Amino acid sequence: MAERLSLNKATACSNQYPDALIIGSDQVAVLDKQILGKPKTTEKAFEQLSLCSGKTVQFLTGLCLLDSATGKHQSTVIPFHVTFRELSNDEITRYVKKDLPLDCAGSFKWESLGISLFESLSGDDPTALEGLPLIALTKMLRNQQLQLP
Repeated sequence: MAERLSLNKATACSNQYPDALIIGSDQVAVLDKQILGKPKTTEKAFEQLSLCSGKTVQFLTGLCLLDSATGKHQSTVIPFHVTFRELSNDEITRYVKKDLPLDCAGSFKWESLGISLFESLSGDDPTALEGLPLIALTKMLRNQQLQLP
């Protein structure tokens, strides 16, 4: 799903940018085979974080680099795991009120106060957790003969 959505996002821009490298990315959070969407409300964020308490959530970030001139693309999915510590209702309420993670899969902003909710993080590319896996992206760009850095 994450890979398909990242390709769809890149393709949606291809008519507007007919001779460009277009990046598409999308992320899916999964807990016990259940997809955790963006909560949109504080109540739903509280519910999601309560479910995540003491558990490990897998984040699957789809990445696509589309060459709109040729129609060819590269795509991949980068996994990243977040283990939440046991969270009290008060901690969850305070966190949601301060960070307002209503537009974030999994109901947290790890680059902000969300880091305080975790016991551990694991994966090859921590930028995947933010929604744009830069290690994979730079590899794709090098495959397009771009010289980095």
